Amino acid sequence: MSVLVYLIPAALFLGLCGLAAFLWSLKSGQFDDLEGAAYRVLFDDEDEQRSTERETREANRDDEPRG
Repeated sequence: MSVLVYLIPAALFLGLCGLAAFLWSLKSGQFDDLEGAAYRVLFDDEDEQRSTERETREANRDDEPRG
């Protein structure tokens, strides 16, 4: 029975820590966009990366002196 003297406060402390973590995550906006991550997995980033590389090449080509 003397073990309960340690276990009950430990359980209450861990429960309050979990509640505090949950409230912090709500306040910081962790649950604002629940579907965005699920849809983001389905799309490729290759198209965006290719267009960025193409723009970089074009910018570098414009900077080269012509002679």
